Amino acid sequence: MATSVGTESPRTGLTRRSRSRNILSKIRHGEITGRGMCRGTQIPEALLQERDKRARWHGIPILLQKLYESSHPNSDLSQTHGVVKELSSLLSMEAMSFVTEDRKTAQESTFPNTYTFDLFGGVDLLVEILMRPTLTTQMNNPKMSDDLVKDCLSVLYNCCICTEGVTKSLASRNDFVLFLFTLMTNKKTFLQTATLIEDILGVKKEMIQLEDIPNLPTLVQSFDQQQLANFCRILSVTISEPDVGNDDKHTLLAKNAQQKKNASPSRAEVNQVTLLNIPGFIERLCKLATRKVSEATGTSNFLQELEDWYTWLDNALVLDALVQMATEEAEHSSTESSDESTLATSPLRHRLPQSMKIVHEIMYKVEVLYVLCVLLMGRQRNQVHKMLAEFRLIPGLNNLFDKLIWRKQTSNHVLHGQNQNCDCSPEISFKIQFLRLLQSFSDHHENKYLLLNSQELNELSAISLKANIPEVEALVNTDRSLVCDGKKGLLTRLLAVMKREPADSSFRFWQARAVESFLRGATSYADQVFLLKRGLLEHILFCIIDSGCKSRDVLQSYFDLLGELMKFNIDAFRRFNKYVNTEEKFQIFLNQINSSLVDSNMLVRCIVLSLDRFENQTEDVKVVEVLSECCLLSYMSRVENRLSFLFRLVNIINVQTLTQENVSCLNTSLVVLMLARRKGKLPFYLNALREKEYSEKYPGCLLNNFHNLLRFWQRHYLNKDKDSTCLENSSCISFTYWKETVSVLLSSDRTSPCAIASYIDEAFMDLDRDFLEV
Repeated sequence: MATSVGTESPRTGLTRRSRSRNILSKIRHGEITGRGMCRGTQIPEALLQERDKRARWHGIPILLQKLYESSHPNSDLSQTHGVVKELSSLLSMEAMSFVTEDRKTAQESTFPNTYTFDLFGGVDLLVEILMRPTLTTQMNNPKMSDDLVKDCLSVLYNCCICTEGVTKSLASRNDFVLFLFTLMTNKKTFLQTATLIEDILGVKKEMIQLEDIPNLPTLVQSFDQQQLANFCRILSVTISEPDVGNDDKHTLLAKNAQQKKNASPSRAEVNQVTLLNIPGFIERLCKLATRKVSEATGTSNFLQELEDWYTWLDNALVLDALVQMATEEAEHSSTESSDESTLATSPLRHRLPQSMKIVHEIMYKVEVLYVLCVLLMGRQRNQVHKMLAEFRLIPGLNNLFDKLIWRKQTSNHVLHGQNQNCDCSPEISFKIQFLRLLQSFSDHHENKYLLLNSQELNELSAISLKANIPEVEALVNTDRSLVCDGKKGLLTRLLAVMKREPADSSFRFWQARAVESFLRGATSYADQVFLLKRGLLEHILFCIIDSGCKSRDVLQSYFDLLGELMKFNIDAFRRFNKYVNTEEKFQIFLNQINSSLVDSNMLVRCIVLSLDRFENQTEDVKVVEVLSECCLLSYMSRVENRLSFLFRLVNIINVQTLTQENVSCLNTSLVVLMLARRKGKLPFYLNALREKEYSEKYPGCLLNNFHNLLRFWQRHYLNKDKDSTCLENSSCISFTYWKETVSVLLSSDRTSPCAIASYIDEAFMDLDRDFLEV
């Protein structure tokens, strides 16, 4: 006879009610696994029903018991699917509210259904159901239907976005993560699988190795173009180095120490090589990036439709699902593959406006361009460059420029993206990623001339001929069959857009960086004149002096670009003087430089280097004329002004605060001293530093700091061929002379008039301590 609720249990001395409370407590604290609970062996169904009413579990624990019982090997999976559907309906509304509820975090919102589902082991049970075919050798196991797999994945995804900890729990199971990739071979389950993988990899502590994915080349080659674009969202997580943030690990000291520990290639670098070894991978990405999209609706309609739809289109999954539904309907109504025109006439057309198709295409181009950009910055850069040129990526982007990449209007809606550092709309993300790609493509690489068309290449040749200087080798070697076609090349189109950009636009930063990268490397007079003829210098000066721009990032990008544009170019200094034609304008310009020397030091370096070269060209009448008239050159020719910059450059950095951003201040200070050494004036500058210390009442501080910085410089640059080549190219001073000057300054001979040690009194000497301990 069954014991009534409340009577003693003969084995434990506990009432059934207290025993059930004890079990539930253990579940919450992880002492009993959810998988055990699903077997229904520890809590009777009647008790669950009773507690369900009070706890508002909405029958989820009982449904999980049914799911466990119906999902044994050789079970009728149709019954299993029925239970999963019931569970899915309970959880899906919570997921939808999460992505539309003003983007509240999981910590700020409570989602009891998904929490209850996970608490009672639902997540573990679904993983077990999905993976069962790979864990059993029985031949007669019933095959899971695509719809059952899709519903299981959707439930897991809902739990991931609604309940804290589920994603991390799944990410810790490498076997499950790798198993998910095998589900991507099925087109019907691809979308749900890809979205779940993306979420899981985003929180996974250790980056996966792509080579561990079973049959990866075959998998990737099986994807259609839309699937491949979607797959790029996943790849972006696997080929990008982890972001170290802005803490002390971001310093060059920490980076150098980390590189010594990790001498072998990182996982991200290994994954990049794995991708490049997949036949046809890069070619297909180039086709995706340059694929055209028809526009059935005008731009004005586009923006209005986006306004109407965006209230719930916060998640790429929603848009993916819409496009998939439209594609499936189109496939049912036509034997041909669904292209843009087929989609536009599908039964879903009234629910899926053409503008959504365009946004969908833009969103995936963002991911494709991001992957290409990362690969361009990796160790295999030259191999990637060769392939991008061969597959005509740049001409393809040039053909898309006016109609898709840089349309006149841009939406201001917010979209959360995996690979962007800020929340921004698809179009804004696309533009930024496009500009980043151009920057990576042009930077210190001879393929940069592919950004021009044949007529523009001829213009560069004519500039060199007129100036009686040889054409640069990279220009001569450019394969003209791979350059841009049409009336304008990509660089020229970018310049036109740049000059029209509103004063407060954040695109100004990225545009300036992209154009600057075209000039970086060995200084080319023809490249500079090409851009000067298109009014770039006047545009930059307007932005710095007249536009009222307050953004430090934008100003820094314009200072750097101005430095590259003017360096060693007497015509540029003449044009500068023509624009800055009043004392008021010149003072505004100087104030902008002095307000943040970290941002403007590259321009200061350019002026110092150019002045030194012009002073050695006094036989040229034009040079002499500009030297005497240019307010900027006259200002820098005064030794007290050069010393003022030197004092500040040495004083605003130290070894512990050096980063990739401010190490240029150290190199600029070195340029000033190298040029002084050439003229035999190095002792004068060092003595001036000493006098500055005493006048400021901190003897030894400035020179000891500079000594430590130069010791770090030796460790950092002497073993880095790429960085040393950049210094040599940008300054036109041989790296040998850089090294010699640093050695002379660091000499321990206190009788040497060119050694820093000679200018520090014994009482303030602090040169022997390792700067790593400072």
